Amino acid sequence: MNQKIKIGTKTAIVGKNGAGKTTFIKLLCRLYEPTEGQILLNGIDIRYYDYKDYADLFAVVFQDFNLFSFSIAENVASNGSYDEARVIDCLNRAGFADRLAKLENGIKSNIYQQEEGGVEISGGEAQKIAIARALYKDAPLVILDEPTSALDPVSEYEIYKKFDEMVEDKTSIYISHRMSSCRFCDNILVFDDGQIVEHGTHDELVEANGLYADLWNAQAQYYN
Repeated sequence: MNQKIKIGTKTAIVGKNGAGKTTFIKLLCRLYEPTEGQILLNGIDIRYYDYKDYADLFAVVFQDFNLFSFSIAENVASNGSYDEARVIDCLNRAGFADRLAKLENGIKSNIYQQEEGGVEISGGEAQKIAIARALYKDAPLVILDEPTSALDPVSEYEIYKKFDEMVEDKTSIYISHRMSSCRFCDNILVFDDGQIVEHGTHDELVEANGLYADLWNAQAQYYN
């Protein structure tokens, strides 16, 4: 199935485990090369673009992201030099403000214990720093692959509530197993066995009574 992602829209990608959601993103980011079909950007096969120029278009938070035993600011900026105000703004937008306020050295705090005075962070806090790093890059296309999997329900709700503010007017793609997180998106792509089997808005897909409706109904009992 052919699918277009329009500039400035929010797209959710859903499906069962192993349906091909993350593989699709890695193909889109040119971490893999397609063995069939094409991925086009402005009508041109993405393989014809300079790789670095193409990669600069994306800010991605994968499930298996890594942070390093450097300062929080260096992790957010991915650089030894950084704009302090911008680092703090991105951390605040990613929901890290409360923890940041409790750190004696603020954004200059080293994470983990590799350095003297290093601080330990939880999995959820690490996820927020990774989201802040994606925001700091300020790329036109933001991809979040299960960005709230390690967050508690309250923090997860805050991320959803502030999602529009976080991505601003950028094009965004959001992968999630939680159907409730898809309702704010302009379009939902439903994957099954490596293919897009349905697409549409939340209401359209529930009405269609297909795979998305099955997934929604299976989780809906926990939302009520």
